[in-house]
Amino acid sequence: MFLAGALLTWELAARFGPWPRWLFPGPFAVADGIRAMAADGRLGAAVLRSLGRLAQGYAISIAVGVPLGVALARSALVQAALRPITTGLQALPSICWLPLAVLWFGLSEAAIVFVVVMGSLLAVSIATEDAIAGVDPVLLRAAGTLGIRGPRFHLGVLLPAALPGILTGLKLGWSFAWRALMAGELLFVAGGLGQLLAQGRELLDAAQVMGVMVCIVALGILVDRVLFRLLELRVRRRWGLLEAA
Repeated sequence: MFLAGALLTWELAARFGPWPRWLFPGPFAVADGIRAMAADGRLGAAVLRSLGRLAQGYAISIAVGVPLGVALARSALVQAALRPITTGLQALPSICWLPLAVLWFGLSEAAIVFVVVMGSLLAVSIATEDAIAGVDPVLLRAAGTLGIRGPRFHLGVLLPAALPGILTGLKLGWSFAWRALMAGELLFVAGGLGQLLAQGRELLDAAQVMGVMVCIVALGILVDRVLFRLLELRVRRRWGLLEAA
């Protein structure tokens, strides 16, 4: 009901608002724009290109960010040396890394992947650190009493105990990675959804711009609801944080 009301309000604003229709198209015009991009293959190719870059950068962020978060939580030396740096860099908008990425890697795929990594890695590491720090110390002492140490302790006790919090951090890191990717693709021609946005702006095609924006929002909702939501529910139920269905 709310969605129908929002679409109706949007259509009425487009029809009777003070701005020209080409500048503020209604939902039907935007839907036509999405259909046109899907029909000629531009939308599908852009989605696959963007998701491929996102997968690369996000995988690197997890592979580096989770161990870094564990080290920050478990080592006083690492925390003293790196915690101020990670906190400070986390406040730096990811798009600020793009000029440096272009200098290092040129106008290439590596530059955009680097921006994605820097946009999400620190969020993942800080969330992992917080999740590790929130593990019940009684559990850790019990593991030590049983002689569980080294990789067996980290992989069999520490990370599973912190997994609900780590998943929340991974979801946050994914949202930062997605934003960093769109910003990077917007700033230079490199394919992907960002390039479709830039093309719509250059052609004064507001319907295409808004259509791509709708697709970006839809992909975000899909990943959140289908992937992360299901994972969180399964882990929380397995860990006894939710009642079994």
